[in-house]
Amino acid sequence: MTKEMKKVCGIDVHKSFLVATILDRDGKSESRRFPQSTESLLELQKWILEEHCESVAFESTADYWRPLYLVLENRVPVTVANAHHIKHIPGRKTDITDSRWIAQLELNGLIEPSRIFSGDSYDLRSLTRSRELLIQNRTELKNKIHHLLDAASIRLSSVFSDLFGKAGIIVLTGILHGESLEKIIASLPKKEKRKASAISAALPATIPQNTLFLLQSYLKLVDDLTHEVQLIEENIRESLTDKSREFQILTSIPGVGFIGASTLIAEIGNVRDFENADKLAKWAGLTPAVYQSANVTRTGAITKQGSRHIRWILVEIAHIAIRSPGKIRSFFERLLPKKGYKKSIVAVARKMLRIAWHLLVHDEMFVDDSPRSKHVTLRKLPKKIQSFGIERIIELLSKASEVVIRDHNQDLVRLDLSD
Repeated sequence: MTKEMKKVCGIDVHKSFLVATILDRDGKSESRRFPQSTESLLELQKWILEEHCESVAFESTADYWRPLYLVLENRVPVTVANAHHIKHIPGRKTDITDSRWIAQLELNGLIEPSRIFSGDSYDLRSLTRSRELLIQNRTELKNKIHHLLDAASIRLSSVFSDLFGKAGIIVLTGILHGESLEKIIASLPKKEKRKASAISAALPATIPQNTLFLLQSYLKLVDDLTHEVQLIEENIRESLTDKSREFQILTSIPGVGFIGASTLIAEIGNVRDFENADKLAKWAGLTPAVYQSANVTRTGAITKQGSRHIRWILVEIAHIAIRSPGKIRSFFERLLPKKGYKKSIVAVARKMLRIAWHLLVHDEMFVDDSPRSKHVTLRKLPKKIQSFGIERIIELLSKASEVVIRDHNQDLVRLDLSD
């Protein structure tokens, strides 16, 4: 049962300022505005303590709330609310009354507190999310290079499966340095030299100077980002030294490597914060939304209300996991005909998160004891046959086989008589 509070403080957090309202059970309130500075935050802390507030609540607005949280966390109970949750609680909420509204919700125990990461957990999460951002920026730059080359009629994408692999980079560097085609091909690995005619056909007679300038600029940025990603990954490895057992458990799951395991550890934090695997899946936003009306219940798309970073990495490792024979792939193949590819992949991601919860809580390694049988893919039946029904088709084939056997037996009888 939630303890009834008599006086609380609600704070509306902005980038450069914040508005705090202290509200008591009698309805008396007082509001003050404070700049986002260390001195002002200490002044706010002093005011809250002098008023004997039992709790302080505010929304997790971007990262503007973190300095406020650090000032208050050890002095008074703090509730950091999810902005989505606050928005969907019925009531009047405007820019003027934000802090009072938050205080009113906290006074009546209507705010569900968010999970707060601090110390080493916060640092690890910052590293994994920064790496993810750099990877996204690098991918965007690579796409720009593809578009730039296509606009200049340089069709190397059709020659190399990975334009930014060893062979592709050799060709691009040779183009930038103005080397002859023969010299570029001579510097390629032996296996790639077979593509000499395709490379020659993919390169135009002349390349605009502006294209060369932009290509050089983009490639330099790609190299710089790759270097920074490597530095961040080294820091991530150092941060995981005291989480070696969790890392070992997670990497035992098919599809989970260094990046997958480190991201899951960073995003989940203490797995024992969740009573069961379903609550973890719900927190991650991977459970379907449920709509109920009278006696009708419908399920919709996943809620996506949790960390988008954990959903992203789970979908990525799900794509890898289904490539290898085993329980996870079998689960995917059972769902595929009914749900389609995208929904099945999301279901695999949700299942893998539940597996991770079980393994981490019980300190177990993943063991896949399913038989490694050869996978056989059957051709999909035409739609007309599917609509007719497989049972009816089997029945007709059975009757047809009986007719064929009967006619065959009659032919044998005639042959005997003729002899």
